[in-house]
Amino acid sequence: MEVKINSVHFNADDRLVEFVNKKVSKLDTFFDGIITVEVTLKVAKPEAANNKVAELKVSIPATDYLFAKKQADSFEEGIDLAVEAIKKQLGKYKEKLKTK
Repeated sequence: MEVKINSVHFNADDRLVEFVNKKVSKLDTFFDGIITVEVTLKVAKPEAANNKVAELKVSIPATDYLFAKKQADSFEEGIDLAVEAIKKQLGKYKEKLKTK
């Protein structure tokens, strides 16, 4: 699984990149057919609270991709929420595969 991290209008520090890689790599335990995960991190409105946006675009075989976008106080919290949403989507996708 390849992980691509894009930080929009800022440079993500090593600690944040490491955190994202660690969290996203755990998705492999839920579904081993993941091809790539594109993570986009951006700040919505710098002066507002709850302004960190984390987007996950997960490419899997046979479908285009799964997508989750979460907004939170920190990038770490946003990544956690987005990863949870993707886990749920992967669960539904696996159920659909079983019924075919």
